[in-house]
Amino acid sequence: MAPHHHRPAPPKDLDGEGLRVAIVRSRWHSAIVDRLASGTKQALDALSVTDVEVHSVPGCFEIPLAVKVIVESRTVDVVICLGAVIHGVAASDDMLTRECARGIQNVQQATGVPVAFGVLSVDSHQAALEASSIDGTGYNVGEDAGYAAVEMARLVQRYH
Repeated sequence: MAPHHHRPAPPKDLDGEGLRVAIVRSRWHSAIVDRLASGTKQALDALSVTDVEVHSVPGCFEIPLAVKVIVESRTVDVVICLGAVIHGVAASDDMLTRECARGIQNVQQATGVPVAFGVLSVDSHQAALEASSIDGTGYNVGEDAGYAAVEMARLVQRYH
């Protein structure tokens, strides 16, 4: 993961007014996911997004199915996924991260509905804290996912 100061800023004219957004968040590592959600809310608020529904699932492995069901309902313009996998907690962590990402990517490619990936895959709890900063001085992957979601929703709307 690149340091936050190397990440590009969202386009200056980006506006999310009128977009319908769903957030699918994992309950596993809930304190970290709460921090990611705070970053997402901050980004969506900055872009004037007001139509947001939040769905909670047990863990990251369940995120892709929830995204698929929501996208197939055709009631949202974009979905944001939030979760955290801290490697070393379970032997299956690498597989979990890959399958979560693959499932999310498969849904967006099959449907044309953008799905922003705000799922952390880190080696320690400290790294998760650093990637979900809520004090405004660090980096928050959830905030990035919020900006990416709106940018991609607008791109899809332009060409559909």
